[in-house]
Amino acid sequence: MSVKLIEVKTRSQLKAFIYLPEKLHRDHPNWVPPIYMDEWSYFDPKKNKAFSYSDAILLLAEKDGETVGRIMGIINRRYNEVRNEKTARFGYLESIKDQEVVHALLSRVEEWAREKGMTRIIGPYGFSDQDPEGFLIKGFENRATIATYYNFEWLPEMVEKEGYTKDIDYFVYKIEVPEEIPEIYRRVSERILKKGNFQLLEFRRKKEIKPWVRPILSLMNETYTESNIYGYAPLDEKEMDDLAKKYMPILDPRFIKCVLKDGQVVAFIIGIPDMTEGIQKARGRLFPFGFIHILRAQKKTRQLDLLLGAIKKEYRGVGLDALMGMAMLAEARKAGFKVIDTHHEMESNVRVRAEMERLGGQIYKIYRVYQKSLV
Repeated sequence: MSVKLIEVKTRSQLKAFIYLPEKLHRDHPNWVPPIYMDEWSYFDPKKNKAFSYSDAILLLAEKDGETVGRIMGIINRRYNEVRNEKTARFGYLESIKDQEVVHALLSRVEEWAREKGMTRIIGPYGFSDQDPEGFLIKGFENRATIATYYNFEWLPEMVEKEGYTKDIDYFVYKIEVPEEIPEIYRRVSERILKKGNFQLLEFRRKKEIKPWVRPILSLMNETYTESNIYGYAPLDEKEMDDLAKKYMPILDPRFIKCVLKDGQVVAFIIGIPDMTEGIQKARGRLFPFGFIHILRAQKKTRQLDLLLGAIKKEYRGVGLDALMGMAMLAEARKAGFKVIDTHHEMESNVRVRAEMERLGGQIYKIYRVYQKSLV
């Protein structure tokens, strides 16, 4: 029986879209469900401001009377305008192991993108690089972290059969927390602090973080935009507030490190204790008792996951990364963590990758974003 595509228009269709991965991955031990409360907000144009400057299409695939696949097509007009591109994106692709289903979903999104004048498509990618990006192509033996894909091993190959080729790879390093802080970090940090030009800002309570949310995210906006970070689209203040609101409940103030100069944030790094085991036990549902599983997981985990980081352009190369790195490693060791997951590092970011390797980091996951010409 041929594949039937359904554009998501109703709440019941959206529910099927959101919960399909749970059905497909039910026997997949390293898959981690999303927080479903966040999913409902993300796919709601009334709550997710990205819809106001993006075109989007959500599709379900049916075969033999069953829902067997899904995909989202996105055209981020703000991103295209800033970079003078005509690029579409596909994301949230899920399917049974059936090339016909994958073909139908990708082909329809490609057709939709061409109709809107796009000349290229990349994916998997969301509205911005704050969303899940790239299919896992190495490291399937490791559990997913928050805000990353965990796909079936055969899915990237099926996408390649549809004419997609590699656009970029992201490397994820696993770093063992050392018993002693590397001497070079200590020396560089002492030199920076002795000069008195910079101040290390650390937190102990969540309420201490709130005044610094906008300055931190504004610096992210500035540095990611000017550095032309792959796939990044600038956020406005409302989106910054929404991003902070999403992550504030799970942030641990101990693992937010900032550097100030003249009272202004010029560098930051953010990490969170891995909570994915708790999310699995909660099945992505916070209520009635899911949040308890998540809180317990945060307390007993021995893995720290890095999320975001940035250094103002004019202060790169002076050792601020070492200053924050020393503070983060010391905090991780004090908390009893054994390993750090570095999150995505672009393969072209040789400076950061060299730093990870100097700390003894080993690549243990690789994510790949694909591209295809539409002309």
